[in-house]
Amino acid sequence: MAMTILYALLVVGFLGALFGFGLAFASNALAVKKDERVEAVEKALPGLNCGACGYAGCGAYAEAIVNQGEKLTLCGPGGNDAAAAIAKIMGKDIDLSAEKMVAQVHCRGGRDVSSYEFNYQGMEDCTALHLLYGGDKVCKEGCLGLGSCIRVCPVDAIDYDEDGKVRVDKDVCISCGKCIEICPTGVIKWVPYSADYIVACNNTDTGKNVRKYCSVGCIACKLCEKKSPEGGYVVENNLSRIDYSRTGDRSPGAEKCPPKCIIQVGETLQSTAAHVESQHASDGDQAVAVGEQPDRDSNEKN
Repeated sequence: MAMTILYALLVVGFLGALFGFGLAFASNALAVKKDERVEAVEKALPGLNCGACGYAGCGAYAEAIVNQGEKLTLCGPGGNDAAAAIAKIMGKDIDLSAEKMVAQVHCRGGRDVSSYEFNYQGMEDCTALHLLYGGDKVCKEGCLGLGSCIRVCPVDAIDYDEDGKVRVDKDVCISCGKCIEICPTGVIKWVPYSADYIVACNNTDTGKNVRKYCSVGCIACKLCEKKSPEGGYVVENNLSRIDYSRTGDRSPGAEKCPPKCIIQVGETLQSTAAHVESQHASDGDQAVAVGEQPDRDSNEKN
């Protein structure tokens, strides 16, 4: 009986050793050799797996760089430091002269300065609110203020300021673009890191209509163009924007802006902005429109 058990143990042990040797040989003989540069490139990336580069994560992007010749500068969070490290690993020269872009919210309208059509009572999500008549504001192109961008930011660069308006800290922003992707109104836009001013408005309605429902909305008066001719202000489609390739003084245009919608990056809403009493819907769970919404005739002249 004892010998039978011993023989069984010896056979099992022998087979185990044989199979183990076979597997070890197969793993070495049939192994797909991985380029060591893939691991090196992945380590040079920030490891956020944010997908801003267009790939599923840092590992996928690293493989695309090494095996598919993908661009080395697609990682916004890593910036120039990551791009330079990757270029060194890949033995390539790279142009790092392009300036970092950061996200900024181009709207300062809230209940203190803008008119609302109804009181929203529902999920704290901008997309959910936007599905309901395009939002509760009369302006359908502004910030909805429910903080979807705040929650999606991986580095907490977005928060409410003291006025309850959404703002982005450019020094914390890693340029991943998640806030821009999730914003249903397109009010968050890229600006150069060195940008001194932004036009904090996204409304393309006529000035005549804008005055009816927002005291801090751009009215396309073109005073910014006139007062800062070298500042890069361009008024198109009833909205001023800034050409940041122009480096002239932008402060005169900002100071003369009637609704004070041209603000310094990081600045809160100017206290000189006129107050517009918010329109509130009647109490209740249903969303009820108030008043008549102005016609949105983009061809009407101011």
